[in-house]
Amino acid sequence: MNISMKRPPSNLLQDVTIRAALKQAWDDSLPGNTGGHEEGGFILRDSTGNLKVIRCLSGKKNSIILPEHTDCRFGEDDIIATFHTHPNTGANYLQEPSETDKRAVRDDPDLKGEFYMAEFVISQEMIYLILPDGHVTEVGYRWENPD
Repeated sequence: MNISMKRPPSNLLQDVTIRAALKQAWDDSLPGNTGGHEEGGFILRDSTGNLKVIRCLSGKKNSIILPEHTDCRFGEDDIIATFHTHPNTGANYLQEPSETDKRAVRDDPDLKGEFYMAEFVISQEMIYLILPDGHVTEVGYRWENPD
């Protein structure tokens, strides 16, 4: 997919490569009642407008640390979205984005780039978006392609 202008973040999920990368992150996070860990990364746009997904190091049960992303860039590429999984389905874990998740997006000065759209949070049933202002919306069910 080539992106030359800002579009709704949910449109990114129509790209089969991005959708496959997010599914792989979910699978790699070992979802279930116990033993899962968060996975995440960046959806990047290069200078020609092409998109790619870069994964971060594996996180912990309920946290992940993004690598340096100064000025909403990773290397030479613009960050247009971030993502992470919520694989722990036990009663002590939230499937929806937590207040910490919302603050992490809202308060990160390096996620305020011209092309940055949102953070995807992939849970057992739903995919959520955390918008740059910290508001959360549901994109749809994890196993369905968005319209």
